[in-house]
Amino acid sequence: MKIGELARETGCTVETIRYYEKVGLLPKAMRSQENNYRYYSQKHLELLLFIRRCRALAMTHEEIQQLLQAREEPDNSCISINELIAEHLEHVRARIEELQALESQLEILGSQCQSVHAARDCGILKKLDEADNNDWQTPKASNSHVEGSRCHHKKH
Repeated sequence: MKIGELARETGCTVETIRYYEKVGLLPKAMRSQENNYRYYSQKHLELLLFIRRCRALAMTHEEIQQLLQAREEPDNSCISINELIAEHLEHVRARIEELQALESQLEILGSQCQSVHAARDCGILKKLDEADNNDWQTPKASNSHVEGSRCHHKKH
């Protein structure tokens, strides 16, 4: 199948497929001699769907690469897979804590202005303008790599 068909079958963009090939998550496609088009196999389709499921779980490319490697060695122990998922779960839990702290900050901020005023009298803007106010700081750095994390983090 051509790249456009693979994109339709998987819900990926053509650019994403090319990127996954470039970074080594997806093997390079065969190219035709006459027009240099990429042609993908059923294996490409299956791998891309696997990658999409992993990305839906906010896994990094490195984590996905480890899982892909484990798929290629089906007789090996799955301990590394279990450890990877446990570590990823910890990253997700850290991100949840960050989001809960953000939720709390936004609730407090939202409570600063309960009625319609001119913008110059808005309690929210006044609270954000306070020079000595440290309530609205980025959460403490964690090891989270889950998408949307607002802190400096270690990539896996």
